[in-house]
Amino acid sequence: MQGPSAVMSINWNRFCEIINSHQTFLLSSHVRPDCDALGSELGMAGILTSLGKQVTIVNGDAVPPNLAFIDPEQCILQLGEDIQPADLVDFEVMMVLDTSSWAQLGPMGDILRSAGGIKMVLDHHVGEDDLGAELFKNTTAEATGRLVVEAGGELGVPLTAKIAVPLFAAQATDTGWYRFQSTTGDALRIAAQLVDAGAVPQDLYASLYEQETLGRLRLRGIILAKTTTELDGLLAYTYVEQRDFDQAGALQSDTEDVINQLLAVSGVKVAVILVEQKTGGFKISFRSRCKVDCSRVAAHFGGGGHKAAAGAFVEGSLHQAQNKVLNEVRKAVLLDSTLSPCNDMPH
Repeated sequence: MQGPSAVMSINWNRFCEIINSHQTFLLSSHVRPDCDALGSELGMAGILTSLGKQVTIVNGDAVPPNLAFIDPEQCILQLGEDIQPADLVDFEVMMVLDTSSWAQLGPMGDILRSAGGIKMVLDHHVGEDDLGAELFKNTTAEATGRLVVEAGGELGVPLTAKIAVPLFAAQATDTGWYRFQSTTGDALRIAAQLVDAGAVPQDLYASLYEQETLGRLRLRGIILAKTTTELDGLLAYTYVEQRDFDQAGALQSDTEDVINQLLAVSGVKVAVILVEQKTGGFKISFRSRCKVDCSRVAAHFGGGGHKAAAGAFVEGSLHQAQNKVLNEVRKAVLLDSTLSPCNDMPH
């Protein structure tokens, strides 16, 4: 194991040593997978396959329908549906991408605990649990997809369209299509490599943002209609209940990116959305465009993420969850607005 969450560089020599000396790999990521999770898995699978390795990708949750385009060959399997735990015992290496949290692994956490081979994590998030794995982490990277590109370079694998397309989707979505503060010159140089290798930005943008369903559109209207602001407009929050999904004819994954519309309101510095889960409790998403550290707020509830974007899960009714979460957010916003001016630049 490497040290605390302040890890800023990756021991690529050790990473390559593990890859080169093993043949069978199991890749996984977090529940409710986003483009960075899925794209990183597919990109890494492409790199490993190019090296002649045997690769299987298994997640605790299915690929959301709106992101199915990223996996046209349906390589990503769902535990318990497409493959059973008993089938996952003979891999030499299990690699977790885009999370360092037990809670976010869901049912794949049990697979990681029982894995007998080498365990490794490739991630860019700030917080972490002790997963009993070798940690390959750079918290300054804008996306785990970017780390996969670097891994391919260290392993001497040329970028192909099959590798580049999911990795461009991973990086583009985690940078808000290159408009967040995490978009550096290096990030754009990585993007250029991926485009040169065959990623077509306009096609990916159309697949991501121009394939709305009527249910998704209706759900967005319901969520936005519930938006409330506080603290002189610095804080905006909203929520979605299971009955809202039924009313709109929408899916759980249709809440993706709605929170960014709250943050787009003039004067809003921090945004929060509570999403009721089918099994009870609420998934919480936090966004900030000031010095409020979302990862610190999320940590109060066992969650984590980045300074500008983080998530957590809270048990209880809507009233209970909302009170717990908003009390912590209010403290953070008031402290920030008292001690230091907010930064108006988007992140």
